Parts: sequence; structure tokens; C-alpha cells
Amino acid sequence: MKIIDIIQRETPSLSFEVFPPKTTDKIDAVFDAAMEIAALNPAFMSVTYGAGGGTSAYTAALCADLQNLRQVPVMAHLTCINSTKEQVHAQMQTLKDNKIENVMALRGDRVPEAHESDYRYASELIREIAADGSFCIGGACYPETHPESANSFDDVRHLKEKQDAGCAFFTTQMFFTNGVYYNFLYRVREAGVTVPVVAGIMPVTNAGSIKRICRISGATLPQRFCRIVDKYGYDPVKMQQAGIAYATQQIVDLFANGVKAVHVYSMNKPDVAAAIMANVSELLK
Repeated sequence: MKIIDIIQRETPSLSFEVFPPKTTDKIDAVFDAAMEIAALNPAFMSVTYGAGGGTSAYTAALCADLQNLRQVPVMAHLTCINSTKEQVHAQMQTLKDNKIENVMALRGDRVPEAHESDYRYASELIREIAADGSFCIGGACYPETHPESANSFDDVRHLKEKQDAGCAFFTTQMFFTNGVYYNFLYRVREAGVTVPVVAGIMPVTNAGSIKRICRISGATLPQRFCRIVDKYGYDPVKMQQAGIAYATQQIVDLFANGVKAVHVYSMNKPDVAAAIMANVSELLK
């Protein structure tokens, strides 16, 4: 099933992201966690792709299992910055062989030791995937501006380029203040970006990961959230409950304001995904 058809339904949708293992010895644990999340019947699940394509085989395999064993629509991430055209087309063929029809097309993080890439921007990858005609294509966006963009205007211009290249929808990086998302949505609509923009939410359940999360996503932490971390960050059990509650409040507010699709960065934690799904289950009906 095409993701664009799911997120354009009248009823709200809740989906989850998982990431494949980096090493063979972690395969079983990651696959088991992904299957537990799939058992919650999310609208769809996305599976990430390691820098330089290091986990590409696991990405396709995990997507195939989720789709075939749990009948959950899936979206495979595909990055290009450290890849050749031959590698990208080989991965596209693997996805087609596994009947995976949704791709999140990303530039990806640079790997210093990797060979020269055939791609510079995500829009180049999107255009190439679109020319194949086999996939519904999603792209990433940054409500608080991509860390490498000169300014927010330049960032939105690149987003329009990705739409014009063939992106059917975008998913935001995480944000911790919903006003950031609403303001971003207004700006991109003014710039001619008309495709759906899925809201990306991360339940922060580990205080130690916050700095890394903000560095990667460009997200800022509101004082309200900082106070939660200051109060409960020392206790993993309390921090997890507080993080789930905060994310739930964000999702409820998004749905109440007419946002149709929310994508949760689950960090491969079935208990966190289950708690959030239970908190908003009636809102999804």
C-alpha cells in the first residue's frame, strides 16, 4: 500500500520508525522488537538505512518481514551521499524484488572514509527514483532548518526542489514545541510546498541522549521540557514515563489541530510504542 494513500485518509494515522541492527549478533533482538511494534497495528512502519549503506541488507530484510509476516505497510529508507548509481539501483531492485513500494529518499550523513559519491543532494536521488516509477517517495524536512542550510529560506527552497523532483510527502525531524511545526507548515505552504507534511515525534525517555538528538535534528528544547529532564532525568523509570507523557501531549495537540499523520521515532522500544499507542488509541478511530 502506498504511504500517500494512508496519510491522506480522513482518520488520523500513527506510524513508527525502527532501525536495523549494525551487526549480525543484534539481528534477532532488533527483529523481535520490530515485530512487537508491528503487532500494535500502526498505520505503517519505516526502516532506516545506515550511513554509507552499511545496513542496507538488513533494511530490506526487515521491511520484507514486517510486510509479509505482520501485513504492515512499510517504507524503506535509502540514502545516497556515499553511494554510486550502481549501488542505488541495486538497492532499488532489491526493494522491488521484495514488493516494497515506499521509499524515504535521503541524502544521508557523510562517511569520511567512503568513496566519492555520485550524488550531492537528496533531490538528485528523488528524481532518479521517480524516473523508475515503482515507488511512492517520501522526503525529510527540518522544522528548525537543516543544520547545513544557510538560512530557513534556503532550506524551504530545497524542500520545494525535492517536491518538484517527485516527493509525494515529507516527514519532519523531531520537534519538541508544536508551534515550531505549525509555523514551519505555514512557511512551506507560502513557498509552494503542497504535499502532506507528516509530523515526526520522538519520545525522549533517556536524558543522556538529548544532546545527541538535538545535534542531529537541529531541534531546540523548550524550558518546559528542560524542567522535566532536570526533575526526572536521574531516574530512568520516571524519565521514560515523563517522556511518553510529553510526546503523547504533543500528539494529542497535533490531532486536535487537524494534523492527520504523526510518525513516532520509537528507537526500537516496543514498550514505549505500546504506551503511546494506548494513550491515543481512541483518537485514531
